[in-house]
Amino acid sequence: MTRGGGGPRQPGGGRQMAGPRAWPGKQQGRPYSAASRLRDERRSPGTVANARHRRPAPSSESPRVADAVDPPAQAGTEAHKVQTVAVTADEAGMRIDRFFEARFPGLSFSHIQRIIRKGEVRVNGKRVAPKDRLEAGQAVRIPPLKLDPPKAAPAAGDSEAAKTRAFLKSITLFEDADVLVLNKPLGLAVQGGSGTVRHLDGMLEVLRDRSGQRPRLVHRLDKDTAGCLLVAKTRFAASALAKTFRSRSARKIYWALVAGVPKPPQGRISTFLAKEERDEESFMRVAEHGEKGASHAVTYYAVIETAGQRLAWVSLKPVTGRTHQLRAHLAHIGHPMVGDPKYFSKENWQLPGGIQNRLHLLARRIVVPHPRTGEIDVSAPLPPHMLQSWNLLGFDLGRYDPIWDAPEA
Repeated sequence: MTRGGGGPRQPGGGRQMAGPRAWPGKQQGRPYSAASRLRDERRSPGTVANARHRRPAPSSESPRVADAVDPPAQAGTEAHKVQTVAVTADEAGMRIDRFFEARFPGLSFSHIQRIIRKGEVRVNGKRVAPKDRLEAGQAVRIPPLKLDPPKAAPAAGDSEAAKTRAFLKSITLFEDADVLVLNKPLGLAVQGGSGTVRHLDGMLEVLRDRSGQRPRLVHRLDKDTAGCLLVAKTRFAASALAKTFRSRSARKIYWALVAGVPKPPQGRISTFLAKEERDEESFMRVAEHGEKGASHAVTYYAVIETAGQRLAWVSLKPVTGRTHQLRAHLAHIGHPMVGDPKYFSKENWQLPGGIQNRLHLLARRIVVPHPRTGEIDVSAPLPPHMLQSWNLLGFDLGRYDPIWDAPEA
């Protein structure tokens, strides 16, 4: 399989890249060797969660980096006057809305979005969008704000808080002073929205420290996607990990069960995706290059094992991180994910007996540079409904996953 050539072009600008063998060498274009395969089999994660975090012992020559940021606004204060603040080095790369969340813990997310949208927030004198990124040294105009007191960490005797802490601990795959990796269950929303009361972002309130700061989400997963979710416990870690994701240095692998067997068994899907509203629901559709609101999306896939021609266990590596990217891409090539309520549209297709009609998509593994030093490598186990399907279909969880050697772009 070669990059940039190969298989037939897909409608809407997509292309599947054909290849008779495994992924070529990333830079040299060499065939995938037996030695490389043996090396990757040794490091391939098993069927249970595991974490590898290599960090050298601290020394006097390598002190920890301080969280050099301004303290949050005082509880109960009213910022009646316009302020202009400078973006610190640790805040460089943060989205402007996340910058406000970090600086002003008592400011609601909806209020942050409103003042940015109305143009009350300026960066170096110019209007900005909530998703715009900041650079060190930039001057941020902050309009008059009325701040609620920052929430304190719940008291030790708070039974609901204790239950939430216990739940978060039960789904923790990895934790240190800077980073938390959670095994998000299927059906649990990551953030709040219309009618969504229970979500992980809200649960993180119970992990606030004494200064009122709490862990921050680094990326998102769909409500019905299970698996690895990365959380930053410090502002320094949030900034560093945000840069990692922007530079695409984070490696994410997903597992899915799809209808049919993709051909070729390994390939690249490249399309433009745009959001569309229909019947009070939003979904992503394949769009044309240059279409307003369309973003380029690239996904590598590899078939690991099949159940005849009816179902396939597929491993996925997204290069970009668009909303519903993997679900839309697999549906686009004619192999939607089993149990997908938005993108499964095969007519007269019957769900095999014993397999639950729930989305079969797992954020299986995430590998990122640690914010300070070393590497974090965490894998999540199959959620119960997917484990049941794997057992029914006789899939071997010990099989080699070829997606690891897919190209990075």
